[in-house]
Amino acid sequence: MPKIISASELPNLLQPGLTVFVQGAVGEPLALCQALADGGEASRGVNYVSCMVPGINKTDFAAFHDDARLTAFFVQAELRQSFGLGKIRFIPLHYSGICSYMQRHDPMDMVLMQVAPPDENGMCSLGLSIDFVPMVLDQAKVVVAEVNAAMPSPPGSPKIPYDRLDYVVETNRTLPEMPTGDVPQVIGTIGRKVAELINDGDCIQIGIGKVPAAILASLKDRKNLGLHGGMATDEVADLVDCGALNGSKKSIDTHYMICGAAMGTHRVFDWAADRDDIIFKGADYTHNVPIIAQVDNFVSINSTLEVDLTGQANSETVGGRQISGTGGLVDFVRGARMGNNSRSVLALSSTAAKGKISRIVPTLSPGAAVSCPRADIDYVVTEFGAARLKDKSVDERAEALIAIADPSFHDELQRQWRAQRLIMGG
Repeated sequence: MPKIISASELPNLLQPGLTVFVQGAVGEPLALCQALADGGEASRGVNYVSCMVPGINKTDFAAFHDDARLTAFFVQAELRQSFGLGKIRFIPLHYSGICSYMQRHDPMDMVLMQVAPPDENGMCSLGLSIDFVPMVLDQAKVVVAEVNAAMPSPPGSPKIPYDRLDYVVETNRTLPEMPTGDVPQVIGTIGRKVAELINDGDCIQIGIGKVPAAILASLKDRKNLGLHGGMATDEVADLVDCGALNGSKKSIDTHYMICGAAMGTHRVFDWAADRDDIIFKGADYTHNVPIIAQVDNFVSINSTLEVDLTGQANSETVGGRQISGTGGLVDFVRGARMGNNSRSVLALSSTAAKGKISRIVPTLSPGAAVSCPRADIDYVVTEFGAARLKDKSVDERAEALIAIADPSFHDELQRQWRAQRLIMGG
């Protein structure tokens, strides 16, 4: 049986040289994280490893001590200072690559995770967030779990024996929420443009935020949609409740929604808690390219920051400054490229800085990351329309992308493309 401890006792379990994995998404064990933040000296020489989801996970483990370090796969705002100080080991990997990294990694000295209370059979559900826990749990040397009475136990979420836990901190706290908020008019227009590419019976993958929310809000008149992706959101719940999404036409996992986590507000937390048609899977399934390729009529939908005229997309840097990570974007894009009648969409507003900067650019900004290579890209959508780049020549791509840029930038983009094309031709 695990030993029940208070959160304040957790720092006593750490020592220099340990590698500590911390669960992310809504599974982040915030009570344990706060105890370590308060424990200061306990994090001396500790290397934390976590796949933190921007917008949800805001804990900077590297800030716990001058000699603490964090291995991360995103660099969100909360990590910027430590990243600038060289305290964060940022590894740019797709989610499928993170799976491989976790599976190859030496056993974690300690895993910090969150579970629901044990059921009558002594089993604890991983609840609404699977993360990479299944990939590190079996070999972990010490497992410390926040057993949160407020974490639901959905029927389709994996369970682990309570006895597998070494230490338990019992809590009863609400899960972190990420409300969508108001959707600007231009984002609503983008949502409608993307929705035009989605047919009855398609299986969608979508992220969290205003652009995905706008897209989902425009799909309520569809029939027999499916879901396979990283997350279920408030807007996914709305689609199910209005009858638009039921998974009945999926070529695999028929009648089931597949996701790695439920994220949003208590609307989706409460909605997902008792449903038996949602299966929560680890990223080694949700982001597995060969599995995604088996999903017929799959539509991957993600947002991006800028796209150049050859079709390269940057989703993670601004002015050369790292603000996010690659995430699962390319896994879904490549799975869609391999699938039967499948598509991928990158959505973005045509301008930034109140219309002063075009986000359709001749070449990516200096220092920009190529988050999605031009060989993988399919559709790009702005408020001015959709450009399909799949199997198009470089000239055809440039023409299509200029057409969906803000009209005030058309002439300059055409001029710059002509100059760039001369260089390409030698």
